[in-house]
Amino acid sequence: MPAAPARASLLRRGGLWLVLALVVAVLAAVSPTFRQPLNLQNILEQNSIIGIVACGMIVMMVSGGFDLSVGAVGVSASVLAAVVSGRAPVAVTIGAALALGLGIGLVNGFLIARVRINAFVATFAMASVVSGLLFVSTGAESKPADVRLLAQAAGDRVLGIPVVFVIFVLCLLSVWVFLTRTRYGHYVYSVGGNDEASHLSGVPVERVRMLAFALGGLFAGGAGLLLLGQTAVGQPTAASNWPLQAIAICVVGGVALTGGVGRAEDVLAATLLLGVIANGLNQLNVSPYWQPTVTGLVILVAVVLEQYNRLHRPSPRPAPVAPQTVSQPVTASAARTAD
Repeated sequence: MPAAPARASLLRRGGLWLVLALVVAVLAAVSPTFRQPLNLQNILEQNSIIGIVACGMIVMMVSGGFDLSVGAVGVSASVLAAVVSGRAPVAVTIGAALALGLGIGLVNGFLIARVRINAFVATFAMASVVSGLLFVSTGAESKPADVRLLAQAAGDRVLGIPVVFVIFVLCLLSVWVFLTRTRYGHYVYSVGGNDEASHLSGVPVERVRMLAFALGGLFAGGAGLLLLGQTAVGQPTAASNWPLQAIAICVVGGVALTGGVGRAEDVLAATLLLGVIANGLNQLNVSPYWQPTVTGLVILVAVVLEQYNRLHRPSPRPAPVAPQTVSQPVTASAARTAD
């Protein structure tokens, strides 16, 4: 039998997956249509794009920030790809959309890390600027496109598994490797936990924050491409709810709004949990007006439980005093969270 602290740690790490399994079991028992294989495939397919957006959001939130412009970035990438696809090969189309997302993310990172503008203000303003330019350049008109590769990525299935879900899992795996197996990934935890101590330890705080927001923009651009593949149209008014949805997924997944804490694998569980709840309510013919209420309650419960766990978590050992030059400047809390 594991000791009490070990059991508590195991419960914290697997609690979200247990909740997901319980919700799926209950819905499968009460709703015959919910447990249909086609419906389960639809859940994976319909929630993968916002899951990819959340892959970038977790990196930004662990670094201590968040991005309210991911919706504008994603839809801009979608519209740009729709326009470029009629004039250039598919590789150029994909490259242009990803470059746009990466570029806007870098600008966000520069404003936050170098100019010291609050992340809320910087990304909210960026969302307005990007959306305004998009409406002006397109006249708020949709741009149709027929990109076969994107349509296959967003709509095909292999052995019953949606390809877009496989792409989501690969994105999540790359984020997990980055955060837990690379020096800059450990820096992200360190900067989110205490940027001043990280700076004194030799961590390039500004570069780390810019990298985090650049990755957030890149993932948003990729999600925009898949949105184009799914709808075959670049719609300037789409994706307006992506920022809050992605932040909600990360919060339910245990990512701290204050930074320094979060695990990539829990983003998968949180994405599926919110998707299963929304789908289950539909299958049970619950009024769609109840869905935001239920989703909000799930987020509130997740935040309260995380706060409770944090207050009752054993205090970490005091970190040793860092010398002026340190080869691995990772805080104790960052190392613990990354494991």
